Amino acid sequence: MASSDHTRDPCPWVILNDFGGAFSMGAVGGGIWYGIKGARNSPRGERFVGAISSIKARAPVTGGNFGIWGGMFSTFDCAVKGYRQKEDAWNAIISGFMTGGCLALRSGPKSAFGSAVACGILLGVFEGVGVLMSRVFSEGQRPQMAPAPLPAPPSQPVGAS
Repeated sequence: MASSDHTRDPCPWVILNDFGGAFSMGAVGGGIWYGIKGARNSPRGERFVGAISSIKARAPVTGGNFGIWGGMFSTFDCAVKGYRQKEDAWNAIISGFMTGGCLALRSGPKSAFGSAVACGILLGVFEGVGVLMSRVFSEGQRPQMAPAPLPAPPSQPVGAS
C-alpha cells in the first residue's frame, strides 16, 4: 500500500512513536495540572513540596493513560489502513471507535459500546474540523487571475494632427 504521507514512519514503528509522544504529552500536561493542584491543596509554607509530591505521584499515571490511548489508537489505525488499503478520514473514525470500545471493555458491553460511539464521534469531529481548516487555509493559496493589461499608449501625442 502506498502511503500518502511519506514523512511518517512505516506502520510498525509509528505505533511506538505515537505511544511515546502520547505518553510525553500526558506526563507534561499531568505535571502541570497536578503541580497546580498539589500547590493549591497544600498548607501555606509547604506549597512547593506539595506540588512536587503531587507531580511525582500522579503525572506518570496520566502519561501512561495517554500513552495507552495513543498506542492503541495507532495500532488500530495501522490495522484499519492495512485492511481497507486506503488512507482517509474514515480510518481515524473507525480506529477511535475501536479504541474507545476496547478501553471500556472491562465495564461491560453496554458501556464499551457507548464509549466506542463517543470516541468515534469525537474523532469524526476532529477529522471534520481538520478538513474544514484545510479548506479555509487553502483558499488563500488559490491562484488569482492575472491583472488586466493596461491600455496601450497612443502612438501620436494628443492634440497633434
